[in-house]
Formats: sequence, C-alpha cells, structure tokens
Amino acid sequence: MSLLQRIAHCHRHNLSRFLPFAVGGRQVGHMRNDLAQELRRFPSVFRVEKGSVSIAEHLDSFDYRTAAIDSVMRELRQEGYIRGWRDELFTVASDYGAEPLFDLERAGVPLFGVKAYGVHLNGYVRRDGEIWLWVGKRAANRPIEPGKLDHLVAGGLPSGVKPFDNLLKEASEEASIPKELARRARPCGALRYRMELDGCLRDDTLFVYDLELPADFVPKNHDGEIADFRLLPLHEVERLLAETDDFKFNVGLVIIDFLIRHAYLTPDRADYSEIALALSRQP
Repeated sequence: MSLLQRIAHCHRHNLSRFLPFAVGGRQVGHMRNDLAQELRRFPSVFRVEKGSVSIAEHLDSFDYRTAAIDSVMRELRQEGYIRGWRDELFTVASDYGAEPLFDLERAGVPLFGVKAYGVHLNGYVRRDGEIWLWVGKRAANRPIEPGKLDHLVAGGLPSGVKPFDNLLKEASEEASIPKELARRARPCGALRYRMELDGCLRDDTLFVYDLELPADFVPKNHDGEIADFRLLPLHEVERLLAETDDFKFNVGLVIIDFLIRHAYLTPDRADYSEIALALSRQP
C-alpha cells in the first residue's frame, strides 16, 4: 500500500448503500438500510419513508430528541443489534459549531453516518537533528482495529467537551503526559474523511496537534487502551505506512500530513503534489 493508496482508503465509500438521514428538514447523516428497516418499529421517534429517514416532527427540541433516540438505542442494544456500547455521548449537528440537534451514543454514530470529531496528537522528539515519532499499539480488546499501531494520543470528542480539553484528558490517560507539558501542544489544522468500515459510514473530522517532547520522556498508558509504545524514526514510520497494514486506518492521514508539514516529504518527490492534494480533498 503506497501513501496515496492509504489516503484513498480513507475516502472509499458508496452512498447508494445508505439512506439520507435528516432532522428538521436538514440532512445530517447517511443511515444503513438495515438500521432504517429496524427503526420502522419506532414510528413515534423515526419516520422511515422510501429513500429517507428522519426524526419525527413532534420531537422538536434537543432534549426530546436525545431522550427518545436514546430509548430506541438501548432497546436495540438489548436485542444485540448495537454492539460496542461505550456509555459515551457524541453531539450530532449539521456541521461543527452548528446548533446541536441531539446527543447519540457513540456506538450508534457510524450506524447513523453522522459527523463525528476527534483529536490526534503527533508526539515527537529530536535526535541528532532528526525527528522520531512516538507510536502506540492498540490493545487487543479495542472494538475498532485491535492491535494496530496508533498515535501517542488520540480520542473521540464527547458531547460538551472542547477539543483541547479532551486532548489534555486523553494525554494523561493514554500516555501519562503531565498537563503542563501537554499544554504545549500546537493545533495544526484538521483532516476530514468519509469511508465505509464494517458496513457503516464514518464521516469524521480529526483535529490535529503536534507536541515536541523531551528526549527522556517515556509514555505510560493508564486506561488500558494501548498495549505498548515505541519510538520510531520517520523513515521507519513511512515504510510501515507504505508497505504494511500495521497502522489504524485514519492514523495514516494524520502522519502523512505531519511528514509534509515537517518537510520530511518535499516537492522533490515525484508524487508529492498528488499526496498533498489528496489530503485536502473533500469527502
């Protein structure tokens, strides 16, 4: 898998396999067809019509929608339809910063195909003028991509939490980075992708941060999500991205962006413009 192929993998989807999902006349997601059929059993909450799914009109506030949808989700969970329940709510809106429409259990987000957000931290050190990147290996019990390589710190953005506050929390839990050190992280933009994974549609935006760490810093995991850490030179990181499937699917996007911004990849490379432009494409 080349770097270009890794980027393309995160944009692979076919919307004809999904139904538009709307709230108050605004499309906010793309729902799995099988989930839409399940939701026909709940006409007081969902309107399932030919070619679309929407929230019932009488659920006209954030609180009403959240409570009604949560009740349905919990029933589907008991029936075994929804797996990987997190007891963590994500806010659903038409766009980032737009009016919140309802909160949704994280496990249901890809089923509804709504926009979700996360934070990813490139934690790196300098050795003899070269950059080395800290990489984590996901625990074997993770519901998504177990055992794959991941960032030093990464996590989804729960309801009511600001990105930087979430980064500080995840930095402490996942890598034991003290707050005074984690606060030095620099925001470096955002990356968006839309892809099919396990029959669901993921429409995700990742807020990207860089943090240069002391040479003697050694991360330690506290929340059980990371099995171990390793410090790798960028040429080895690139090799793993380009030649193996070792990295979690979306981590590649963030690392390739890092390689460009830190001038590891330069315009002297034949596929540089294709790689740089592919990162900025819209889903």
